[in-house]
Amino acid sequence: MAHLALVVTISSSIALRLVAYVFLRWIPGHHAPPLVLLFACLYTISFFAVYHFQRTKAGGAAPTNPSASNGQLVDTLAKQTDKVIQKGLQRPEDRNKITPVQDAKQWPGWALLWGYPHPTSFWWTLSTAGINAILCLCVLDLVYRAPIIYPSHEVSFARVGHVSDTTASLLVREPDPKQLPVFVSYRDLPATGKSLVVGSWKSAGKTYWLSNETDFTFTVTIDGLQPSSRYHYAVSNNQSGHFTTAPRQGHVAPTTDKLTFLTSSCIKPRFPYNPLTHPLSMPGFRYLASWIPSLKASFMLFLGDFIYVDVPRRLGSDPETYRREYRQVYNSPNWPSVSEDLPWIHVLDDHEIANDWDGNTTAPYPAAVDPWRLYHTSINPPPVSPGTSYFQFVHGPASFFLMDTRRYRSPSQALPANSTEKSMLGPDQLSHLLSFLSRREPEGVKWKFVISSIPFTRNWRFGSTDTWANYLHERQTVLEAMWSVAPGTGIVILSGDRHEFAATAFPPPQGSQWPVSATVHEFSTSPLSMFYLPFRTYEEREGEREP
Repeated sequence: MAHLALVVTISSSIALRLVAYVFLRWIPGHHAPPLVLLFACLYTISFFAVYHFQRTKAGGAAPTNPSASNGQLVDTLAKQTDKVIQKGLQRPEDRNKITPVQDAKQWPGWALLWGYPHPTSFWWTLSTAGINAILCLCVLDLVYRAPIIYPSHEVSFARVGHVSDTTASLLVREPDPKQLPVFVSYRDLPATGKSLVVGSWKSAGKTYWLSNETDFTFTVTIDGLQPSSRYHYAVSNNQSGHFTTAPRQGHVAPTTDKLTFLTSSCIKPRFPYNPLTHPLSMPGFRYLASWIPSLKASFMLFLGDFIYVDVPRRLGSDPETYRREYRQVYNSPNWPSVSEDLPWIHVLDDHEIANDWDGNTTAPYPAAVDPWRLYHTSINPPPVSPGTSYFQFVHGPASFFLMDTRRYRSPSQALPANSTEKSMLGPDQLSHLLSFLSRREPEGVKWKFVISSIPFTRNWRFGSTDTWANYLHERQTVLEAMWSVAPGTGIVILSGDRHEFAATAFPPPQGSQWPVSATVHEFSTSPLSMFYLPFRTYEEREGEREP
């Protein structure tokens, strides 16, 4: 019986530590917390069984120091532990070298490593159990601390969304009624190397009432602005920031010869887990903030998974659960450093709803899009048509089409990947995308960017049923339209979701009507602040070359 208890103690301890490590530092999967709880229960029961066996053999006294009365106990546990550990050793010669607790005073580290009670020392016994207890507390901390202690009802902020050559969209949140009415003002700032005279403040908008209906948010659109000009905005609740308007369509800013913007996806507070950091901290934001001044990017194009409502555990499916997730990102101590001087534009992906979402507008989609509309689409570029959730805009020398790959798609498993009846975009969105690709852009617009929250390539070998690899007929339709774009205009696909980087070329078929110069390129990059895969799941196989 003691031997079985010792086997269970060591096995459950190893399993608990491995699962907890993977969960806290690698992948915060929703399967891990229940497994940790299961292993913790098995460990606790077997640990005390072994401990009780030690006390019984020692005459009822808790083991504190080796003595003649418990010398037999040490030898007994040494033999039992040797049997358990040495069974896992592969080389026969090693079995004669390792005897972990033959001398318990010299080898207390073995108890800490394998998780069993130390035969002769109460403090080493307490320490080894304490390691597993701390790991369990860390798992609970990551799952529950932020949602329970930091719901972020009080967060107040202002941020910039889409900025055109003459307009800028601002979102303001202010839950404190003492701050009402809320006024938004702006002024122009002098260009570098020119006049130092700062423009006078102008009113951009105000509100006298905010309520929970909009989660205490409201939007302001500033118009009548000048292209390639820098502005300072201020809100009466002590929020402020800067933005620079886009250059005229077909042009670049006078101070540069290029267009620079950022793209990424996937953020989750406090991951990888560090017990010493704020529960809403974003490690990726710190890295991004260090690059913003030198990159001088015009905007951030965020490709989805702004929240992970179902990772590590879904705690609800009502609008407030989703709202809380958005508020926590905006309440992160790192958020101001990546938003005060950088507009953010968004597309939707699955974790803003549910993992691998393909349920169209069924529940929980209505609850999920409530904060998505309040916090993101309200200041995104204009939708292609009223009521849709896909967008397009022109910024200087480039034109953008932001697809919605979640709301309109056919169920991923209902039909074969090459079925002509299977659609990622739905008929209306597909029609708008094809029109975008075929239209002639204003003079000077030399690039078309198609934005997809999920990979367009089929070279990802893990979870490919959720990507365009499972919608091949429609993908081919889109590719042919891309190859047919007027010569002199480059086509680039930007995607995220995979937690890896990859660049893929889609050349037209040899001998086809399209020249090699019509080749389309895709760049997929993520995550911004989430787990990364330490092994590659991207592979181009023989006979499956793109397209």
